[in-house]
Amino acid sequence: MASDEKKLPQTPSQTVGPFFSYGLASEQYGFSELSSIAGREIAEEDEPGEHIKLVGIIYDGQGAPVSDALVEVWQADSQGRFAHPTDGRQKNTPFTGFGRCGTRTDPKNRFTFATVKPGAVGDGEAPHINLIIFMRGLLSHAYTRVYFSDEETANAADPVLQSVPADRRDTLIATREESSAGVVYRFDIHMQGDQETVFFDV
Repeated sequence: MASDEKKLPQTPSQTVGPFFSYGLASEQYGFSELSSIAGREIAEEDEPGEHIKLVGIIYDGQGAPVSDALVEVWQADSQGRFAHPTDGRQKNTPFTGFGRCGTRTDPKNRFTFATVKPGAVGDGEAPHINLIIFMRGLLSHAYTRVYFSDEETANAADPVLQSVPADRRDTLIATREESSAGVVYRFDIHMQGDQETVFFDV
């Protein structure tokens, strides 16, 4: 660089690195002096509905787990109501449906959310969870949806899911597993490759 050239600072969109998790889920990483607005525990014990866990791993193009990603979710409650001003239906619980989890906080680099299974929002939409991924190498975060394997009838009528090519829809389906510990929906995310998860433009 010539000495008379002006060196410009990087903008946030140009700076890609493993800082999303630490900044947005600081308490999960042990930075107790910093508070986070959301965590992995989305639903209180007394929240109405079926209590579930959403668990998964994010894989990169080589099939390796991504250890420095941040997963953000937003969902309706068990009655299909969003905690948002545009949803005029009244809620009587503190459930926001919003959560964040850093993958490095788990020994297996998993993301885990304790929540309730959402109800159908309406307009023919099947129960689903909106999911956003922040990670190294992404100039902009990636958006996807989580549908449920035991909602076959509703899934078949969902306009968003049906807009996805039939051979790719399974990348958006979380598999239900039941055990003595409760109900777990497994949803792994593949950023690239033959099993690449379907991502949406928002």
